[in-house]
Amino acid sequence: MKKKALSQPKVGILMGSDSDLEVMQEAEKRLDYFGISHETRILSAHRSPLKTLEYADSASKRGIEVIIVGAGAAAHLAGAVAANTTLPVIGVPIDSSSLKGLDALLSTVQMPAGVPVATMAIGKAGAANAGIFAAEILARTDQQLSAKLAQLKREMASGVEEKDRKLREERQRR
Repeated sequence: MKKKALSQPKVGILMGSDSDLEVMQEAEKRLDYFGISHETRILSAHRSPLKTLEYADSASKRGIEVIIVGAGAAAHLAGAVAANTTLPVIGVPIDSSSLKGLDALLSTVQMPAGVPVATMAIGKAGAANAGIFAAEILARTDQQLSAKLAQLKREMASGVEEKDRKLREERQRR
């Protein structure tokens, strides 16, 4: 039986440590929902700076179109990647220190002019939104993906309406 060829990844997901994986899997889930191929790596701006530079520099040549970067504490992984690529970089601050992710948020969002990082919320919600935002970026040139995004919005609205209906029914029974 012939193995199915893996499609070229369009999104790179980076994290500074394997302890960040639980959070960053939320981005993977969203990309999987949309059928977007991706690759996930552990790199560090501080402990493996040359590998990080090599990744950022080669990503576009390898077909990556968006890079999602998660890091905790005051790590500068997203900024280090953004400094070495022209691809959109989406930062996900991770709550991994006594400062509850505030340090990660500030080190991700406070980039100097000319080195943009689109920064999401701290933690799992931020990683989920990073996956959706990457899909929105890619959907600019992909009508099927755009339709899937519209479907997601309809599903979310329907879910809220269903919860509202159940709440009202429950309250009427009291």
